[in-house]
Amino acid sequence: MKKTLREIAEYLGGTVAGDGEILIGGLATLDDAGEGQLTFLANPKYAGKVATTNASAVLMGVGGNTHGKNAIFHVNPYLAFAKLLTLFYTAPPPRLGVLPGAFVAPGAKIGADVTIYPGASVGPGVTVGDRVTLYPGVVLYPGSSVGDDVTLYANVSIRERCRVGNRVTIHDGTVIGSDGFGYAPDGSSWYKIPQIGIVVIEDDVEIGSNTVIDRAALEVTRIKRGTKIDNLVQIGHNCVIGEDCMIVSQVGISGSSQLGKHVILGGQVGVAGHIKIGDNVMIGAQSGVPGNVEPNQVLSGTPVMPHREWLKSSTLVPKLPEFRKTLSALEKRVAELEEKLAQKGE
Repeated sequence: MKKTLREIAEYLGGTVAGDGEILIGGLATLDDAGEGQLTFLANPKYAGKVATTNASAVLMGVGGNTHGKNAIFHVNPYLAFAKLLTLFYTAPPPRLGVLPGAFVAPGAKIGADVTIYPGASVGPGVTVGDRVTLYPGVVLYPGSSVGDDVTLYANVSIRERCRVGNRVTIHDGTVIGSDGFGYAPDGSSWYKIPQIGIVVIEDDVEIGSNTVIDRAALEVTRIKRGTKIDNLVQIGHNCVIGEDCMIVSQVGISGSSQLGKHVILGGQVGVAGHIKIGDNVMIGAQSGVPGNVEPNQVLSGTPVMPHREWLKSSTLVPKLPEFRKTLSALEKRVAELEEKLAQKGE
């Protein structure tokens, strides 16, 4: 596919600088782009590379220095480039139907234009929407459902009665609706608490590989619209994750915790159970969240504190041995002065 620079600008809602009729047939980085390709500048520290790139055109922020190159100016070049990657390189998968080797239980409802690969299993009472792709090893347990335009990659499991909305993508090995971690003490042993709730994944959610979202003990574990979850994330039973959250790899969220809208959790953040995190909170990587968090904050550390305070504190940690040495010397001097004062007092 080739498009003129002007056509691309119109598609993105940007403006052209230079020759709008040149043809663009692909995208590449500032370093690797060549003739017929479009590159992009999102980070100002790489602005000098615009002068040396071999790209036919550069997508950049409004008012950027083109160094005489053809360009598209856009208010959000990073987002615009992502849309172009979708336009140039992302095509809808072929619709192959139910292929030999796939299992579909009698009574399961299968929508139009689906692809169900060999080794996938659709249980009794399952509902599958239109334009769904189920890759090998996907298991839809009895009574579960997936909406329209859903892609489940290899070995994804949607457990009993759990529900997946529209335009959801779930990557390899993820489990939706495994039992919550609930046990009642019984003397020196533990009695398993049946987990009879479900998980609901709302529309436009994407979930990475090898992530686990536990079913609720009684009601619903819910992932709300537009949230993006990375690989290797654990979300406990009865949690509610708000709209448009971003949860990065190796985060652990304990049971019955609630996240507001647009919460961002960096890698390896640990969230205690039964707490609430307000809207628009950002928490830095490897932080620990032991209690409720008010909205509109940027926090880091264990336990979490305002990010700027944590930055100041973290710079002191390497100096602690020096501080200890200085403190010991001061303690020794104070002791010597006290001894001299005591002798004078005699």
